[in-house]
Order: sequence, then C-alpha cells, then structure tokens
Amino acid sequence: MRPPSFFIAGIIQGSSQDRGLSDQSYREHLTQLLEKAFHDALIISPYDLHPNSIDYSMEKGKATFLDMVAKATKCDVLIAYLPEASLGTAIEMWECFRAGIPIWTISPMKENWVIKFFSQRFFPSTVEFERFLFAEAKEEVLRAIRGSGQRPEGLLGRSGGEINP
Repeated sequence: MRPPSFFIAGIIQGSSQDRGLSDQSYREHLTQLLEKAFHDALIISPYDLHPNSIDYSMEKGKATFLDMVAKATKCDVLIAYLPEASLGTAIEMWECFRAGIPIWTISPMKENWVIKFFSQRFFPSTVEFERFLFAEAKEEVLRAIRGSGQRPEGLLGRSGGEINP
C-alpha cells in the first residue's frame, strides 16, 4: 500500500489588510506530528513550497494558488489549521469536500459554516488533534487511501520530490 498524503491548509495572511503574514510555525509542528504518526507520509504545505509567494507577480501568484488547490484535491487528507478565517483555506476545503477528500480541521471556530459543514473531523486545538492522530487516525487514513484509488502524478511533497502512484 502506498504512503498516505496530507495537505496542510491554513492561515497565511488571514484577515491582514496589508501584505502581513501570520505566524507559520504551526506548519512545522503539524508536520512533525504527522511524520511521527505516519513515518512515510507525503506532506504538502503550500507555504513551505512557496515561502516567498507574497512577492510573486499577479500571474505567478494566481497560478501558484490554483496549483496548490489542485494538489489539495489529490491528497488523502486535508488538514485545515484555522485560528481565524482564511479565504484560501476555505476554497481548499470546498474543493476537497467536492472531491470527497476527508477534512480534519483544527480551530476554535466551531460554529463557522465552512468548518461545520465540510469538516469530517473537528479539533478545538492541536492537543486534541494529536490525541486523535495517535489513537484513531490510522484506520481513517487507511480508508481514505483505499477510497482514493491511485494518486495522480505530479504531487510534490515536503522534500520537493515528485511522488507517483
């Protein structure tokens, strides 16, 4: 069986009204948890792949965003980290919901409609997410892999290497 793939969606600019970025340290923390729970996992994090995207041209930025949304829909599980609202993450969640990709959301915003309607799993903090990851997640991920068939080509992960089915 192939290794599981996870897409870490989450706040990058959030509600910033300028070019400011939110703290991205959650990505490393979630990556470490996933690597510990799933040793051979492919982990895709848009910010890690494009840390300077805030400086991209309009054309390159749009192409990058659309590519990341497409990659999200090719993963086995989307993990959405939302301490506050994120328009990009909402779009990734919508597209994954439409594609039948399980969405696990970490957020205090339990009543947000996007979170409430599209998340398969909801965690109010990373502590609860970590408990789930090491207690119940393996079976759920195996079901997601079995249900997804073959992973489409062109999915780039943390190492930057391309993974084929």
